[in-house]
Amino acid sequence: MALILTFLGKGGSDRTKIAIAAAKLLASQGKRVLLAGQAEPALSILLGATLGPDPQEIGPNLQVVQFQTAVLLERSWEEVKKLESQYLRTPILKEIYGQELAVLPGMDTALALNAIREYDESGKYDAIVYDGSGDSSTVRMLGMPESLSWYVRRFYQLFINSDLGKTISESPLVQPLISTFFNVNWTSDNFSQPTNKINNILDKGKAALADPKHIAAFLVTTNDPVEVATTRYLWGGAQQVGLTVGGVILVSSDTTVDLGEEFTPLPVSVVPHAKVGDWQPLIDALPNFVAQAVQAPKPIEVDVQTRQVRLFLPGFDKKQVKLTQYGPEVTVEAGDQRRNIFLPPALSGRSITGAKFQNNYLIISF
Repeated sequence: MALILTFLGKGGSDRTKIAIAAAKLLASQGKRVLLAGQAEPALSILLGATLGPDPQEIGPNLQVVQFQTAVLLERSWEEVKKLESQYLRTPILKEIYGQELAVLPGMDTALALNAIREYDESGKYDAIVYDGSGDSSTVRMLGMPESLSWYVRRFYQLFINSDLGKTISESPLVQPLISTFFNVNWTSDNFSQPTNKINNILDKGKAALADPKHIAAFLVTTNDPVEVATTRYLWGGAQQVGLTVGGVILVSSDTTVDLGEEFTPLPVSVVPHAKVGDWQPLIDALPNFVAQAVQAPKPIEVDVQTRQVRLFLPGFDKKQVKLTQYGPEVTVEAGDQRRNIFLPPALSGRSITGAKFQNNYLIISF
């Protein structure tokens, strides 16, 4: 299990410099580190190296890779075709080649997340530092396992309960027809075989996101009021998708600047403006990422005994938080993020009896 570390904030160049310094710091501690960045040239320029879609070593214990979406799409397409051949007797995608696929909006983040998952599961790295866009897109990317899990749960059950689902499952006329096209016995497993594979991947993703020793984000900002406000907004959005934010990294040459009030209870580490090639002052000022992440407020806490769910939603006020209950789950909307809370059996099916927003916490009672 690798530590997956990313940084959120408005200042792109500062974030990338801190990601580089963090990767160098972890590598100097003897950890096998992968620094992953986007296709834009910033990371390559700052490192003074030509980067590509495959990891390359740039120092002891340190490798760098550039997530080029077109290449990731091409490689993932081959996996899609392999998966299709498992379930479809006559595959239809074999005539479409990965090299001709155009990149659509949203593919970049999904493919980057899958690449991070594969590098994590490879066992080759102790830490993966992801230098992404650092905005709401990165937040949504890391929250994808939980979001997709909800879609699978809800729409799978809707289909099974529908007339079409019942017809496919029960009709003696439909089953022989389906069997001529598919390799799976849909009667016996009721579509559960492919669904279980998807759920297994998503469950691993949700478990990783819930573990601050596995995945954590840190906020990067200057003392500019607009940047501070944006960073606070991203903090709240990260908590909303279940991403642990371990602390704040303030880029400033003035060590007397205090942003403690804006980011309480997170610790604030002040780091200097880094000069390209002179990374040591920045490395020396970085915090202990894991130690701070495990001490950070949990995005969600469920107390079955008191029948309460507590969500930590900093950066928002009461008017920006919306709570609804449709079906078996509770939906919380804050800012531009929406989260469906899967309740434990002891609370599942219970109606909300009260809710209050207090000290950055949304407290829901059942």
